[in-house]
Amino acid sequence: MLKFSTTEISQIINGKLIKKSGFQNQIITQIITDSRTFFKNNNSLFFALIGPRNNGHSYVEELSTKGISVFVVSDAALVNTKANFILVEDTTKALQKLAAFNRDRQNYPVVGITGSNGKTIIKEWLNDLLSDNYKIVRSPKSYNSQIGVPLSILLMNSSYNLGIFEAGISQPGEMENLATIISPKIGIFTNIGDAHQENFSSVPQKISEKLCLFKKSKQLIFNTDSEITRNEIEKFCTQNSIEKISWSLKNKNARIHFSTNKLNGFTEIVAEINDQNHQFKIPFTDDSSIENACHCFALAWILVDDPTQIISKFEKLESIAMRLEIKQGINNCLLVNDYYNTDLNSLAIALSVLHQQAAKEHLYKQVILSDIQQSGIPQTELYKQINELLIEWQIDELIGIGSSISNRSEDFTVKKRFFKSTKDFRKQFNRSNFKSSSILIKGARQFTFEKISALLQQKAHQTQLEINLNALVNNLNIFRSLLNPETKIMVMVKAFSYGSGDVEIAKFLQYQNLDYLAVAVADEGVQLRNAGITIPIIVMNPEQDSFQNIIDYQLEPNIYSLELLESFQKTVLQYGLQEFPIHLKIDTGMNRLGIKSEEEIKKVITLLSIYTSMKIKTVFTHLAASDEPAFDGFTQDQFVKFEKLYHLFSDAFNYKIDRHVLNSAGIERFPEKQFEMVRLGIGLYGVSNTGLPLENIGTLKSTISQVKVVKPGETVGYSRKGEISSESKIAIVPLGYADGLDRKLGNKNGCAFIHNKKVPIIGNICMDMLMLDVSGLKVKPGDKVELFGPNISILEVAKNASTIPYEVLTGISQRVKRIYLQE
Repeated sequence: MLKFSTTEISQIINGKLIKKSGFQNQIITQIITDSRTFFKNNNSLFFALIGPRNNGHSYVEELSTKGISVFVVSDAALVNTKANFILVEDTTKALQKLAAFNRDRQNYPVVGITGSNGKTIIKEWLNDLLSDNYKIVRSPKSYNSQIGVPLSILLMNSSYNLGIFEAGISQPGEMENLATIISPKIGIFTNIGDAHQENFSSVPQKISEKLCLFKKSKQLIFNTDSEITRNEIEKFCTQNSIEKISWSLKNKNARIHFSTNKLNGFTEIVAEINDQNHQFKIPFTDDSSIENACHCFALAWILVDDPTQIISKFEKLESIAMRLEIKQGINNCLLVNDYYNTDLNSLAIALSVLHQQAAKEHLYKQVILSDIQQSGIPQTELYKQINELLIEWQIDELIGIGSSISNRSEDFTVKKRFFKSTKDFRKQFNRSNFKSSSILIKGARQFTFEKISALLQQKAHQTQLEINLNALVNNLNIFRSLLNPETKIMVMVKAFSYGSGDVEIAKFLQYQNLDYLAVAVADEGVQLRNAGITIPIIVMNPEQDSFQNIIDYQLEPNIYSLELLESFQKTVLQYGLQEFPIHLKIDTGMNRLGIKSEEEIKKVITLLSIYTSMKIKTVFTHLAASDEPAFDGFTQDQFVKFEKLYHLFSDAFNYKIDRHVLNSAGIERFPEKQFEMVRLGIGLYGVSNTGLPLENIGTLKSTISQVKVVKPGETVGYSRKGEISSESKIAIVPLGYADGLDRKLGNKNGCAFIHNKKVPIIGNICMDMLMLDVSGLKVKPGDKVELFGPNISILEVAKNASTIPYEVLTGISQRVKRIYLQE
């Protein structure tokens, strides 16, 4: 555990300590950089970091009210007498200084990993392979950035004897900072790929920049099979007197030569070193996993006196889940799945996510937790620390699974139950014990907690839509970067949040400091209020029958006509309400909803001037063609009309009325018209009109149910549309038009992605299934299939179906299970 006094930290980071009255030199045990992950801890310090799209200084006042009393800031204007402040020039560099100081205090070896791909998997596999030989501290998840690395290094203390940390960069000059912080004795260079290549002048330059991590290393592990990588690394090692631990699948002149044989889902690998052979196998056949395993063996050969001690562990390696999963459970429960690992650091992160998910609905909070393994902390102390975390995050009940945690039951003061194994839990499972709960399922991989998740999840349908919440935040921040800091943001969550799940998305967005959410009808707003959403919600299409709910649930109607205003006015007057917030829509050329004529606007103004029961919050319009350059002249005319009509309102009332015009495409193409607020819709979900580096947030996937061989002359599917001209292998997938897949994608108009290849949809798409031509591929029932996601874009699917991305996303049926991923 981190332990520095406030005074020590100010000295280490060369800051000016400004003490509040009655200053106590408290011991800091927790560093906070994200206001959303803080709940309660009297020994926390907040670093107010400034990023390209967010400024941590904006959250100092909020966190002060929550109990944080020590802040590291670079803005002297924020210093006050309510807390202790350490004033520095650059808060990010201050955090890095503190981490470098902590690293220098540790004397055990540190392994640094960099490269384009495989860093996190190699780190986690090394932990699995070496945990019996070393007490390992490592980067949580994929913490490998300018912020993630120092936070990882601050986890180091004397209870460990090996550190494994990953480092990633996106532009020149970044690795030198990370090299000083990690200071690895041994390095692993995984490979080089295309990621962030646009920021480097050439591939050799990118390799050279990444290699800066290892300038003071003693040994460097690398694959020689790429000529450009080999040349750069060998030159680097010679210049810096680093021992080369080279390996190859092709060249026997490398320090270690590997040969492989793929058979029945496994790969047998033979390592030839110093005239000795070491044979092991891994439960994977893809090239990336083989490469990762070879890197792992090379490090084990360095660190373990007898590599045969760990040979058997390679066969037990598992796929690494990179993110938390959030999904609906039985009996109104919400599941937070994290089978990634069970160290204290990742537990704290998972508990913060659990708290966010549970807080707004006031759900009962349960944690299903396995034994904590290889923590480096004596068990007499370990489970007491876990109990403190559970208390800190106000967990209502612990369900412990495993002999170690069961034997330490007396260390826990929360409500508790224990089981010796996952099998025992499943035997005694009772659905009635899990009602209206938010449940964290966190266990080491060998406890197979996915079996527990299967018992608790609401839907077992193998077709699922994965929603990447980190990508959602990335997209939000990219649009924020196009706006002035004071510009407000409204996010559209209508139509089930464009198919992504309204409640879950709204809950997540509420933590992103947005100003408004917008729904289509009042029923959607009521559902969000019942789920604990408290930020303002605009109803874009209010109906007279919904006025009662709009008032009861504090929703804000979009008034688009004089008749609607008069009707809503009567309802508001009946309740004697004052200044009820409303929003007025002007029609400037869309010819859909909206007040269009000056005459009607003047009547609206007259009515609102007489009564004080309603107050205009915003006036807005809807652009008809903001995404089409051919109609930019029309769009400019809409801007002119809007501003003219808006001034009729602003001149008539003595209070401020905000304006908003821009949708996602408008934000991209006409940022000068952002006014006081913008409306973000499809862009948040990963669709850009101008090539913004947005991330895909949704992946529609399923599994193969059956594989069969179809002979020439036979057909596939209804109406015999899938004609077979040569012997073909056909895979049947349980996903059809009832799941929201457009029938126009059938008959080879659309495709799926399986085993790193796009394959055509053959024949007509059925209600509950489709067929794929997988000829030439080794596929089997249970293999994963992607219909859209990282390999097939929404835009491609929309084009193949002759429609628009909106329809593809909103068309996904609610019977398809939504799973939310968060790193």
